Amino acid sequence: MTDTTRRAFIFGAATLAATGLLLAVQRVLSSSFADSDSPEDNTPVKIAQFAPDGTPTGIVTLPKIRKTADAWKKQLTQLQFEVTRKADTEWAFSGPLNKEYGRGLYRCIDCDNALFDSHTKFDSGTGWPSFWAPIAPENLYERISVSFGTAEREVKCTLCDAHLGHVFPDGPKPTGLRYCMNSAALRFLPIPTTTPSV
Repeated sequence: MTDTTRRAFIFGAATLAATGLLLAVQRVLSSSFADSDSPEDNTPVKIAQFAPDGTPTGIVTLPKIRKTADAWKKQLTQLQFEVTRKADTEWAFSGPLNKEYGRGLYRCIDCDNALFDSHTKFDSGTGWPSFWAPIAPENLYERISVSFGTAEREVKCTLCDAHLGHVFPDGPKPTGLRYCMNSAALRFLPIPTTTPSV
């Protein structure tokens, strides 16, 4: 075996081992945070609740919503299921809420938890609905996910663990954050404008 062949063999083996290790870590991280298929796992969580007009109504403690995959499939469209329960991503510019700028609340499509207020929505030019802050920090949470060897800040619903999208540090002031959400994970509820009585 020549020096060059030996080096190529060692480099190839090291690359293969590193790739295997990375995939193993990714598999462990994914399975550690996988959505439970057990309806019995309903650990209580605290969320902020909001009236239909966006008025805060208080912090409540509720059991975490858990359903089987079959139950979620009956409730959701295929795209909603793939995005919220399997952490898929819709195509950029394909979602109906990307260009929605009416006054209203954005709620979780799976459990109706309030997530964003239209006041924090902005046009990021990315093709996904983007917000610079959630309606209440306790209503969603972040976890680090690994995709193709890259760490990402995944955003999930606190009440039902639905995958919503990701958050990036390139948003506008005052937070500098861009919550890049999937339209398929959100339900937009417009707040009716009141007309003064004559």
